[in-house]
Amino acid sequence: MPPPKDVVKIAIQMVGAVPQLIELQQTKPLASVLKDVCDAWSLPNPERYALQYADGRQTYITESNRRDIKNGSILRLTTSPDQEAEQLYIGIQSKNVDVKTDSLKKLASLSHDVTFAQEFISRNGLKQIFSIVEEGNDTGEMLAHTLKAFTELMEHDFVSWENLSTVFIKKIVSYVNMNAVDASIQQLSLSILENMVPTSRLLFEVVKKEVTLDRLLTHLQVTNAQLQLKAMALLIALLLSATDTERQEMMDYLREKNIRQFIHKNIIHSPEPLGDEMAHYLYVLQSVSLNLCEHRMKMSMDPYSQDQRDLLQSLRQAAFELESEAPAGTFSTERRRSLCAKEFRKLGFLNNSNPAEDLRRAPPGLLALDNMVYFSRNTPNAYSRFILENSSREDKHECPFARSSIQLTLILCEILHIGEPCSETAQAFYPMFFGQDHFFEELFCICIQLVNKTWKEMRATQEDFDKVMQVVREQITRTLSLKPTSLELFKTRVNTLNYSEILKLRQTERLHQEETLAVPVLELREKLKPELLELIRQQRLLHLCEGTLFRKISSRRRQDKLWYCRLSPNHKVLHYGDVEEGVQSPPIESLTEKIPVADMKMLLVGKECPHTKEKSSGKQNKDVLELAFSIVHDVEEYCLNFIAPTRYEFCLWTDGLNVLLGKEMTSERTQTDLDVLLSMELKLRLLDLENISIPDNPPPIPKPPSNLNFCYDFSHAEQ
Repeated sequence: MPPPKDVVKIAIQMVGAVPQLIELQQTKPLASVLKDVCDAWSLPNPERYALQYADGRQTYITESNRRDIKNGSILRLTTSPDQEAEQLYIGIQSKNVDVKTDSLKKLASLSHDVTFAQEFISRNGLKQIFSIVEEGNDTGEMLAHTLKAFTELMEHDFVSWENLSTVFIKKIVSYVNMNAVDASIQQLSLSILENMVPTSRLLFEVVKKEVTLDRLLTHLQVTNAQLQLKAMALLIALLLSATDTERQEMMDYLREKNIRQFIHKNIIHSPEPLGDEMAHYLYVLQSVSLNLCEHRMKMSMDPYSQDQRDLLQSLRQAAFELESEAPAGTFSTERRRSLCAKEFRKLGFLNNSNPAEDLRRAPPGLLALDNMVYFSRNTPNAYSRFILENSSREDKHECPFARSSIQLTLILCEILHIGEPCSETAQAFYPMFFGQDHFFEELFCICIQLVNKTWKEMRATQEDFDKVMQVVREQITRTLSLKPTSLELFKTRVNTLNYSEILKLRQTERLHQEETLAVPVLELREKLKPELLELIRQQRLLHLCEGTLFRKISSRRRQDKLWYCRLSPNHKVLHYGDVEEGVQSPPIESLTEKIPVADMKMLLVGKECPHTKEKSSGKQNKDVLELAFSIVHDVEEYCLNFIAPTRYEFCLWTDGLNVLLGKEMTSERTQTDLDVLLSMELKLRLLDLENISIPDNPPPIPKPPSNLNFCYDFSHAEQ
């Protein structure tokens, strides 16, 4: 008996007959299996029959694919592929229109099967299809079935696309260019042309010449989503097969026709959801467009090129226009050279005597220079502000415009994958790309201003340049991952994602990486919290025992006198009193005033405090509100009012007083300290588990032993 893997239980159907349930032995020849099946139904000539799947694509069963049959599969006994191919070959040549149409319809449905396609093509069936297209004038159902069958047959690569006749190609092109033709025929024709274009340069040139971009754009702007998709597919195929020069010309023409705006409005923001195929084509269109920058990106600056030197000089003149207005004869050549070098240094070039050297690195090459020139010409105010603002800073704190621009251009090229070949499956495009002409340059203008903003937030020096650019890269990539629909939205979001936000995100991600959010670790955190909170309470009370120097503020908000307050070592009495200037830590005996902790009723903060309720406005009042707290004791009318010297002291004192009152600590410092302590404690506890994955569920507890005889009996211990 054969092993179970070589036997599958299946059902076989036939029209007008009771289905057979058989055990198919995979080692038995298929011809023998067919004979047994035909014998069961008393059918002669088993060689005229074949098995195919009853559901799905209804593929024919052959010796090569029979191992794919699974238990429970339902097969159907049908005419063999060679018999079917012969019948259809004759049928598509029939003079009877109905017979011919039905044959073409069946041919279109069967042509996806490789076994049938091989049989049909071997009978020179494609020649008959060519004849129907080339000689016929029909543009209805018969032609649709013919084109569908042709497309399916060509998918098997038995015949080269280069074998197509010029007459056939022009006929297909005519269907694309005609207005009064069924949409399904135009879709099939566009699909055929799309498959032709990549196969040879000759076919590309024929299609490019015969199907104009205007015609493609007409198809792209219809409401039929499938026709729109096929038009986009052919456009992408033409762009990918074109030379660099041809691609540049095509993209320039598409830009003139505002194709980006149409895509942004009517495809990306269409009420219908965007399909995967269209998303891929938009990704490719974006990639092809951005890759037009590759040539400039890989080209180093030529110091002997007058055009390039003029661009470089335009940066200096735009930034220091007033200084450059002096007549040429005013300064000597040496003086003028020295002045230019000084101005190029202010622009942020490392080699200020020969700034062209900074642009010799490729990438980003001349693309960085193009971006800087675009920024200076299209946003002159922002450009001047950037340069002048940094010119007024100390040398070590100034943000170098040129150096930043060169590095930023390189970062943007890497993020946007400029110079990389298009992926065959990617669908990740940026919607805002299609909503903006000169996308790359406009994105640079936003990001170079972001560099300056982040530089100031980090209080960076020249030594921090790489750190700043790393943060900027992170700001850009995180914002782009949100897929903003416009550059304005990108600008808003990327500026919101400031340096402090980046630090918070990094901390959160670090916690994730350390697996501190795993279920067992979270449980451990909860168990550790009470102990660590008690530690924080003790620290707060210890700080109160050490005491703090406060200032009294009069009704006019003038800080007149100093006073000191501290908690007694037994935590039962608050001692306070006035002190002289310069006294840092007076002894507790010198503080004459006292408040028993038992008499303290509540703690007030901010606007609730009586000493902040006087009407006042301005920044000082706001600062006072953030640092004010009061202790209500004995009767509610009597309060001891405080203005903490710093926010840190405010947090420690309010926490300490809440502990004395038996309440929870509520300041932001408590959470910060708790997080630090928890992080440290967890790291110490988990040291032995480094590089070991922590399961979400605890391991099972083993069953208790059958007896406890192994336990030591202490009653028999030696005396």
